[in-house]
Amino acid sequence: MIEKKEITMATPHICANPGDFAPAVLMPGDPKRAERMAASILDNARLVTDVRGIKGFTGEYNGDGPHMGKELSVMASGMGMPSIGIYSTELFKFYGVDRIIRVGTAGGIAERVKVGDVIIGTAAHTTSSMNELRIPGTHFSAVADLRMAAAALAAAEGDPRVYSGAIISNDHFYFSVPGQFEALQAHDVLGVEMEAACLYGVAAEYGKGALTVLTVSDHLAHHDSDMTSEERETIFQGSLKLAVAAAFA
Repeated sequence: MIEKKEITMATPHICANPGDFAPAVLMPGDPKRAERMAASILDNARLVTDVRGIKGFTGEYNGDGPHMGKELSVMASGMGMPSIGIYSTELFKFYGVDRIIRVGTAGGIAERVKVGDVIIGTAAHTTSSMNELRIPGTHFSAVADLRMAAAALAAAEGDPRVYSGAIISNDHFYFSVPGQFEALQAHDVLGVEMEAACLYGVAAEYGKGALTVLTVSDHLAHHDSDMTSEERETIFQGSLKLAVAAAFA
């Protein structure tokens, strides 16, 4: 059973003590997925925050290799760019976190990407206005930390089902602009999700590192092999290995 200790510090959306978070935080969107992830990869995990049902855990990584026993955190982000923007800002600004790795799901766009494949999002186009005013008169480029991306790619060990490249962070879950999907395919965008562009913007603002590693749960061109909601919650082992490598880069 994971127990939560007495709290002496809080931000508007996180209730944790100084030092409760490790330098690196794995961040799935779903609180249930965060709890399952923490139970899967952390020894001596403790609940460090649960404000609004967004749970965060810290423990020692229990996997094989040189990182075994090192401190690591897992915390949910909620859904969408405004939500991950709040949590990533507070983690970077107030809790001393250096790296956030979003571990989530995506809809496939590129034809070569299949359900179950993993995408390392090295850049994120977006339909959101959240990054527009970061640098006046400039179109902000939302990019991942390349050292973290390189570590994730190295951990993939040439797996042909792991892709790296641009994704799109969409404010709308359902595509509603005529021709948008076809244009994204034509520009080799690998997949669509709803958080990475904002996360990369916040990381740039605070001089921190961020990466997004995604499992393709459905494909927007054909839906004959889409994952169920239960599979979306539990299928994260492939992307998790790469995310952990990035966390300790």
